[in-house]
Amino acid sequence: MTLTDITIRNAKPRAKPYKLADERGLFLLVQTSGGKLWRWKYRIDGADSDGAPKRIERKLTIGTYPELGLSDARVRCEDARRDLSNGIDPSIKRQRQRTAAKLQATMTFSLVANEYIDTKMKAEKKAPATISKAKWFLELLTPAIGSRPIAEIEPAELLAVLKRLEAAGKHETAKKTRSFAGRVFRYGVATTRCKEDPAALLKDALIAPTVRHHAAIIDPAEVGALLRAIDGYTGNPITRFALQIAPHVFVRPGELRHAEWSEFDVEAAIWRIPAGKMKLRRPHDVPLSEQVIALLRALADLMGQEGYLFPSVRSSARPMSENTLNAAFRRMGFTNDEMTAHGFRSTASTLLNESGKWNPDAIERALAHGDSDATRGAYHRGKHWEERVKMAQWWSDHLDLLKAGGAKVSPIRDSKKLTG
Repeated sequence: MTLTDITIRNAKPRAKPYKLADERGLFLLVQTSGGKLWRWKYRIDGADSDGAPKRIERKLTIGTYPELGLSDARVRCEDARRDLSNGIDPSIKRQRQRTAAKLQATMTFSLVANEYIDTKMKAEKKAPATISKAKWFLELLTPAIGSRPIAEIEPAELLAVLKRLEAAGKHETAKKTRSFAGRVFRYGVATTRCKEDPAALLKDALIAPTVRHHAAIIDPAEVGALLRAIDGYTGNPITRFALQIAPHVFVRPGELRHAEWSEFDVEAAIWRIPAGKMKLRRPHDVPLSEQVIALLRALADLMGQEGYLFPSVRSSARPMSENTLNAAFRRMGFTNDEMTAHGFRSTASTLLNESGKWNPDAIERALAHGDSDATRGAYHRGKHWEERVKMAQWWSDHLDLLKAGGAKVSPIRDSKKLTG
């Protein structure tokens, strides 16, 4: 006789647990505490202690009553029978599901994000500054979703974090934080820790940040005044050397800060920056003018030629802070809207192009801007090297002219190496 809802509701606890049978092995276990458990009894092929074939009886807990009603219990029981008919032991399947659920619960966003940073980003030889910025994005996300299982995070949870950044006026930070979170989620999908990227759904939910160009001085007379101010800088001598060299080589500030003596061949007048330190992950050679070599020799006399050219004031094992050069500009009286360390690149690009003396492709190559065509990029690197060597010396001579207060365009002269 099958069970009815009335029978189940009226079942009272007894001194010992007892069963109320339904059909096809399904029964309700009424416990002494009054609790009621749905269980299913089934048999599966196995073996006895001697290895002889034997049918083994097992019981599978389906759920609890009244959370799981009679009709739903029968549906779950039917699902288990279907697994059994397909050669799947329902009890083992349930055990595996529980193990997977426990494992999934430990796969938090922070755990997956740190794995992404420590394995994938480092394997791809991302620049130290890029890795440091990724860790900063993770710090922003950690209080809200860091301890949450990555597979359970909803778009609304991530959006709440990003909207708080927006409310503080940090639109660009919100945009980049969403982008970082998306990379972590996609890594989670690729490594089977989650099934989707909720960050992708939020792309149009954020306010587009206002594009801001790096402030730069491009008026020749003002460039001369800037160079004179740099020479008169009374702060840390290492900072002054960095400020003096930066206008001549116009690399990105991070590439300058991370420069190491082992990358410089003074005799050949070349600075060879490895791919791992470049934004586009391609090695970049910088021709050095006589003026830069002279500054390098003076810096070597002061600091030696080991490790970083511009070490941190706290530890020689680390480069100077990314804020050091911009802080020096503020100390010299230049506002953030007038000049930044990155602005030296705009200064060089503008004045070199306006001079009309140099192939625009040579200028682009000197700035280490990328080519969409890798073959074309390699061709340009070889084709324009001699022109870049001449351009580097002309540019340094032109900066000297501007610093001296001149306004005319410097003539082109052959690059010479300093010796001794």
